[in-house]
Amino acid sequence: MRNDLPQPPLQTPAATYSDDDGTSLFDLLALWRQHLKLLLVGPLVVGVTALGITYRIAPTFTATTTFLPPQQQQSAAASVLASLGPLAGIAGAAAGGLRTPADQYVALMQSATVSDRIIDQFKLIVEYDAKFKMDARRTLSSNVRMTVGKKDGLITVEVDDRSPERAAAMANRYVDELRRMTTTIAITEAQQRRVFFEHQLQQTKDKLTEAQLALQASGFNPGAIKAEPKAAAEGYAKLRAEVTAAEVRVQTMRGSLADDTPEVRQQQTALSALRAQLARLEQSTDGSGPDYVGKYREFKYQETLFDLFARQYELARADESREGALIQVVDVAQPPERKSKPKRALTAITATLTTALLLAVGVVMRRSWRERQARTPRGMAP
Repeated sequence: MRNDLPQPPLQTPAATYSDDDGTSLFDLLALWRQHLKLLLVGPLVVGVTALGITYRIAPTFTATTTFLPPQQQQSAAASVLASLGPLAGIAGAAAGGLRTPADQYVALMQSATVSDRIIDQFKLIVEYDAKFKMDARRTLSSNVRMTVGKKDGLITVEVDDRSPERAAAMANRYVDELRRMTTTIAITEAQQRRVFFEHQLQQTKDKLTEAQLALQASGFNPGAIKAEPKAAAEGYAKLRAEVTAAEVRVQTMRGSLADDTPEVRQQQTALSALRAQLARLEQSTDGSGPDYVGKYREFKYQETLFDLFARQYELARADESREGALIQVVDVAQPPERKSKPKRALTAITATLTTALLLAVGVVMRRSWRERQARTPRGMAP
């Protein structure tokens, strides 16, 4: 039986690349060939123009300095965490959101205090043509980049400026300002302990001076007190100083350890025993006797306490020195020899390719619009 139905026309391979309007790839190539002059000359003119504009932009130079921040030893909290064994992974994941010391140093360099010092030293308000210091601070922040190496831990500071010498000087100045900040702000655990005991030592020194003046005002003479009251006063002062020192140790340990840890419990037990011993000693003393006995006892207490705090302060200073508080500069910023911006070749190539793409799309859209206009009957809206 013959099939008299008309057969559809065979499609060429190019028809498989046609869109909804029937425009094939060969049609697009033919269309672009018709406008080849526009597609070549237009992007070339735009690229040359963009290249010429870059020559009118003031060049920007980037200076870079790299340094190693102070390294910290393992703190008491980290030691306890390491002793947890398999549970350390769970606890470490919970503390994963904590900032690293290197991030803290970067935050210090990005602080308003350091930025204002940089602005004042290099007169950036005039250089940036800023009306207020906050505007100069915002511009400076956009011209400075600080990154922390994930593997090596090095901090890199990059500064952009129109003067290569000023860019290098500003980058090196950030390191100097960080050194200045670390001498006044306690960041590490040893630094915090050193600042704490330094404060306690100063307070005890003042109280010791007051006790000494009060003792002298009472007419005290070392030969006027016998050996037994003197020994009792010294023993009482030593015991009271030990109680105060134990209280300070418990307070410092609570700053990094939980109350239910064995170390804190041991210190609390020792503190309770010392307090009980001190209470028994105070109850056995009827408080009678000359006034200089009490003042002498207070003087010996402050003196003993001063010695204890002095030893703790020296230990904290030794721990701080072992942490390596020195900022070690790996690469000192040098005035750059080549500009970093504007990138003339990249700008010209990007402008040329972008213009060519826009013109190619525009030619296709223009032809499509004309074809739709031609298919629209007269008197009807397109």
